Amino acid sequence: MAAYASVATSLTPMPRAQEIEIVAEMVANVMTVYVAPGDTVAPGDTVVLLESMKMEIPVVVETGGTVTGLWVGPGDVVQEGDILLALAG
Repeated sequence: MAAYASVATSLTPMPRAQEIEIVAEMVANVMTVYVAPGDTVAPGDTVVLLESMKMEIPVVVETGGTVTGLWVGPGDVVQEGDILLALAG
């Protein structure tokens, strides 16, 4: 009787860089977007400028990384919790 070897395969994907979603903290208008997909940002960089109730609110990132997605543009209206952009890094 022949013995057969079993080959174990892993279905777990290779680890990827952690992605962070930057979200709107309030209902606001998007005034300016300072980044584009592929740009690198550092902690403390302002990435978007929002306007709400005639006040300008800068969106500042707490961690650095590369912009992997951008879902807003100038003139857009965002709701609390809407994703503005994503960072990997």
